[in-house]
Amino acid sequence: MFTGIIEAVGTVRELKRDGVDLRLVLEAGPLDLSDVAIGESISVSGACLTATAIEHGCFAADVSRETLEHTTLGELEAGSRVNLERAATPASRLGGHLVSGHVDGVGTVESFAPEGRSRRLGIRVPEPLARYVARKGSVCVDGVSLTVNEVEGSRFGVNIVPHTLAGTTIGDCRPGRRVNLEVDVVARYLERLVQAGAGENGGGLDLETLARHGFLQPRGERGA
Repeated sequence: MFTGIIEAVGTVRELKRDGVDLRLVLEAGPLDLSDVAIGESISVSGACLTATAIEHGCFAADVSRETLEHTTLGELEAGSRVNLERAATPASRLGGHLVSGHVDGVGTVESFAPEGRSRRLGIRVPEPLARYVARKGSVCVDGVSLTVNEVEGSRFGVNIVPHTLAGTTIGDCRPGRRVNLEVDVVARYLERLVQAGAGENGGGLDLETLARHGFLQPRGERGA
């Protein structure tokens, strides 16, 4: 589990293809690997990868065909910059939101325009994911936890502050760039609860369904 708060920007040192799989060797830059053990997870531009080797400020990770098909990792080249975050611990501050590192799909940057000292980033999401993106909700873009400012159909906009521009690869965005997206896990669980409620009484989401699943007190138990 991650928080979407990027700790460092790393660089791809080497890529080795082995059939349909890919082995990445990444320079971790300022990311401290001293407390990372082989077998632990590191988020690489939003994709959870397992460190298979750690040496001299670098780590290696294998990327399966499944991950290559559903993320932008297959588009990396030697020298590409990537966002890095170590897995969260129980004592970590949750400065962003709960991020699993399981990329839901790939979006496309449509606009990236100055807005004061910040920039406004517009992204088109795959149609099946659009229903999970809500105004003032959270979304993870290339591993970065961001707050959604506006939604229009399958397009959403986020504001990128100077600190995020300087400390992540988001500042490299240009129209046409593809980015890894992970929607808020809460939205997915809520959808599942709604589906379960619809199956039980055929009525979809209503106050009784919410109360039955603990989101509201039953009508007879509410205070004045």
